Amino acid sequence: MEEDLWNQQDNRDLLTVLLSLENEEEAESFLRDLMTENEIRELALRWKVARMLDALIPYTQIEKETGLSSTTIARISKWLSTGAGGYKQMLKKSKEL
Repeated sequence: MEEDLWNQQDNRDLLTVLLSLENEEEAESFLRDLMTENEIRELALRWKVARMLDALIPYTQIEKETGLSSTTIARISKWLSTGAGGYKQMLKKSKEL
């Protein structure tokens, strides 16, 4: 199923335009027009959870701090350990910044 996701032209086009963003200002403008404020907040929280899980912070503390459900946290944990590797790549990259 996931292979089909990235074989769809609209999805490829989105990846292409994301890769063309040259700076933080362009990224902010594009993502704000692309997504609602709630969608941006949700993605930011998922990224925060991934970082917290990587730091071995307990689910209960993550749930309390983020307000996300234990189900969502467990899903992010699953993607972190057995997903496509994107979280791991970006966690490594963010530590190098």
